[in-house]
Amino acid sequence: MKADSTPYALSVGTFPPPAIAPDNPLTVQGVKLGRMLFYEKMLSKDGSMACASCHRQQHAFSDTNQFSIGVDGFPGGRQAMAVFNMAWNTNEFFWDGRAHLLRDQSLMPIQDSLEMAETLENAVAKLSADQDYKNQFIRAFGTDQITSELMSLAMEQFMNSIVSVNSKYDQVLAGNANLTPSEARGRKLFFTEYNPAFPDSSGADCAHCHSGKNFSNNQYMNNGLESDATLTDIGRQKVTGSANDKGKMKVPSLRNIALTGPYMSDGRFTTLEEVVDHYNNGLAASSTLDPALAYTMSTGLMLTAQDKADLVAFLKTLTDLDLMTNPEYSDPF
Repeated sequence: MKADSTPYALSVGTFPPPAIAPDNPLTVQGVKLGRMLFYEKMLSKDGSMACASCHRQQHAFSDTNQFSIGVDGFPGGRQAMAVFNMAWNTNEFFWDGRAHLLRDQSLMPIQDSLEMAETLENAVAKLSADQDYKNQFIRAFGTDQITSELMSLAMEQFMNSIVSVNSKYDQVLAGNANLTPSEARGRKLFFTEYNPAFPDSSGADCAHCHSGKNFSNNQYMNNGLESDATLTDIGRQKVTGSANDKGKMKVPSLRNIALTGPYMSDGRFTTLEEVVDHYNNGLAASSTLDPALAYTMSTGLMLTAQDKADLVAFLKTLTDLDLMTNPEYSDPF
C-alpha cells in the first residue's frame, strides 16, 4: 500500500515559511486525517469529547470556559490555549512547555484523567474497528495498521495547517485597510516603550513580550499574577526544575485575542480591559517577575482611560475573521 504524498499548500500570508519537521511534511491526506481525529469524539472514554470540544474554531480554537470540563465533569488545571500558527511555535507546547513536539502534545489530552480520560490502546482499538479510518490511514501513511504514533503525526499535520494571517491589522500593513484614530493611537501605545522620565510620550510597552509577526516572543515569562507567597502554580519550573523558572508561563500570541478570553493561564480575567488594568497597575512583585515589568511598578504604565480604550481597540484589529469560518478547519463529520 502506498500513501498519497500530495503536498498540502500552506497559505502563510506575509509570514516567513515555517520550519515544518522534515519527518512529517504536510500532505493533503495527512491533514485530512488529522482533522478527522481532531474532531473525533471516540478518542474520549465515553465518546462525548474531542480535541475540538475545548478548542473551538469560532473562538480561535480556544475555550471560553475558565477551565475546560472533562468527560467526568472535572475542570482542568489551566485555561485552554488557542491552537493556531503552531507551525511557527519554536519553544515546546502547553503553558509550561511540557510537550517537546506538537505530536507529543496531541496525545496528552486523550490520556489526561481530567480531560478525555482514555487510553491510547483503547483509542487505537476503536479507530481500527472503523473501516473509514483504516482507509484514511492508508491514504495518509500507506498502512491500515493504526498506531498512536501515526495518530500523533496526523494531528500534528492538521494543527500545523491552522493558520491565522489575515486580520484587519494585516490588511492595514498590506495597504488594503485603514485604522481608526483610536486604533492608530492604540497601535502607537502598543509599540512604544515605557518611559517614566517622559510620561507624555511613555507607551504601554506591549511589544516587549508580544513581538514579531505572531505577536509573541516565544519565551516563558513571569508576568506578575502572583507574589512568591501566594503562588500555587509554579509553571515552567515544574518542567525544568529550575527556581529561575518559578511562575513562568509561555507567552501566548495576541492574534485573535478578542476571541480567546478568559485570559492568563488561570483564566482569571474575563475582559481585555481587565488585562490592560493588570499591566497598568496590578502587578505582583515576585523573585522571577520579568525585569521590564518590574521596572514599571513604581509608577504603573500611567495609562489614562482613553489610552486603555485605544489599546483595546488596537488589540481587536488582530482578529482574523477568516480563521473562524475557514471550511478547511471545520468539523468534517
